[in-house]
Amino acid sequence: MSDSELVLGNNLQAPKPQSSDFDVLHPIRQWLDNLPIDDPKLARFLYKIIPGQCPFERDIILFGRKVGHIPPLCKLNPLYDQFVGLRFRSHCYLIDECGETV
Repeated sequence: MSDSELVLGNNLQAPKPQSSDFDVLHPIRQWLDNLPIDDPKLARFLYKIIPGQCPFERDIILFGRKVGHIPPLCKLNPLYDQFVGLRFRSHCYLIDECGETV
């Protein structure tokens, strides 16, 4: 391998956090990512309360004409990916383990 291949290979890895980068939400993210979904009642509850799409995204219509658009604001939530993953895992559990169609 040449040096350019090694450098390219290293660039494909995620950057390591520096000591100045401190993520206060990391423990919560880790807890949500590792939360076991093994109870049908919990899975149904999580699937119902976590929306499938952003509830804030809207078209503003005035007199039958679209005058504006409110973009999805959910991506501003720092735990958005964890909640979407939790909803997805709940949905998969209900389908695969419980045989439910939701």
